[in-house]
Amino acid sequence: MLIALKLLGSIALLIYGMKVMSEALQKMAGPQLRHLLGAMTTNRFSGVTTGALVTVAVQSSAATTVMTVSFVNAALLTLSQAISVIMGANIGTTLSAWIMSAGFSFNITNLVWGAFLIGIVLIQTGKHRYFGDFLFGLSFLLFALGLLSATGREMDLAHNQAVVDFFASFDSGNYLTVLLFLLIGTVLTFAVQSSAALMAITMVLCSTGVITIYQGIALVMGENIGTTLTANIAAMSANTQARRAALAHLLFNVFGVLWILCLFYPFVRMICHIVGMDPAAEHQSPVQLSFALATFHTAFNVTNTAILIWFIPQIEKLVCHLIRPKKGEDDEEVRLKFIRGGLMKTPEISILQAQKEIAVFGERMQRMIGMVDELKDIQEDTAFQKLFDRIAKYEDISDNMENEIGRYLGQVGDAHLSDDSKGKIRSMLRQIGELESIGDGCFNLARILKRKRENDAVFTSDQEAGFSRILSLVNEAATHMNMLLSGRREEYDIDDSEAAEKAINECRNELKEKNIQDLDNHSYGYQSSTVYMDLVNECEKTGDYIINVVEARMGVARNVQGK
Repeated sequence: MLIALKLLGSIALLIYGMKVMSEALQKMAGPQLRHLLGAMTTNRFSGVTTGALVTVAVQSSAATTVMTVSFVNAALLTLSQAISVIMGANIGTTLSAWIMSAGFSFNITNLVWGAFLIGIVLIQTGKHRYFGDFLFGLSFLLFALGLLSATGREMDLAHNQAVVDFFASFDSGNYLTVLLFLLIGTVLTFAVQSSAALMAITMVLCSTGVITIYQGIALVMGENIGTTLTANIAAMSANTQARRAALAHLLFNVFGVLWILCLFYPFVRMICHIVGMDPAAEHQSPVQLSFALATFHTAFNVTNTAILIWFIPQIEKLVCHLIRPKKGEDDEEVRLKFIRGGLMKTPEISILQAQKEIAVFGERMQRMIGMVDELKDIQEDTAFQKLFDRIAKYEDISDNMENEIGRYLGQVGDAHLSDDSKGKIRSMLRQIGELESIGDGCFNLARILKRKRENDAVFTSDQEAGFSRILSLVNEAATHMNMLLSGRREEYDIDDSEAAEKAINECRNELKEKNIQDLDNHSYGYQSSTVYMDLVNECEKTGDYIINVVEARMGVARNVQGK
């Protein structure tokens, strides 16, 4: 029982170490990696290279896949470019196997104690604390590998006759055995949701002589399929592009397993020859066995990529044919595009997804402004009511978007975040609050127009022109706002938005003064004047909400509402 607890505890510590190390690396270089991913995927080869480099850097193929899917949905990457990045991520993730194989070649725990000491000093002093987190995660990872290796030797399964007889009953030269172990590897990886943990277990079983190299490699093949199933299940509730990218990952690994099965024994013998071992020998070196598994993992993914990189357009067509958009996925019933699925695994990447969702929020609010502009010119009652109901529906959607994005940001904020990320979350919470106010403003404009219609208030041509002018300025301000929300704030000049907001205020003042003059001249009645000024003032308030969004995104503290 104690040995079993040591084994399970070591696996848990291994998974935790990988998670801490990955998140620390993303905190140190997350934004730069995201920009790298967007800039270096001009063709399929640079996409593969970029995917591999980013995955090596963050030590998480899942994080790379999440970033890739978000860029596809934001139209920063095509689906074909995303597929190439995912191929590269498969290559980059093989580094974990090499780290583990090193842990089985010598007492790796001797390297841990100094790293723990340096890590805690960096964390406690606050200087380079993210590097300290990385060292802590790496130390836990190496410590877990040392414990796994020691536990494997302590279990001494090679001298447990019952275990030996059980695995010996599976003929390694039989394809049915290979398929069985492949299935076991797939199921266990999906159950544990960590291919790294299963790779470590496989190395323990091989190094202790319990299973043969053929059975171990079959488990590794299953791990490659099992690691894609989690993403596919998580993507079921996500949008079309996310499901397609996840399916492409699955097809990539399944194809690789199929062709490896056709050449299984020659390919394994070639790998064994590369590491200098005889697969038929009765007693194998644990070091050679662990290196053989790591070599196979790398060779499998590199060769598979070298084959399939030429067929990316065909893979894209296949996944697009297999996964069609859900009915109504692009209509108004869909409230969130980027954070509906369970794809977010790392807080730093989740923040990017939330910002993309806020950009969609901004686009929908500008669409409401366009609806108000259309509503003011409708004469027919049925058409007016239909569009009014649509604006009311959008106002409900804006409320729901604010609540759901806010709830999502609250969940992300519960994680251990960098100061920069905490600042971004505060900024985004303010952005969604102001965006919801824009929706309220648009609905208020629609209600005023409906009141005008019900009271048979008639505007003069000057009033209609004045309302159209200030509403056009509000729409122009919204355009600048959405340019900022969908781009990088470092490249945006806030002067454009401030000039647009100033123009709205000046237009409001001008129309207000002219309204007083027209009333004095009896150009129209008081009822018409009241409705008119309600529309003008609501437009000015909506302009304030827009500049508040811009300032929240840019990190400006002042609030201009009520000027």
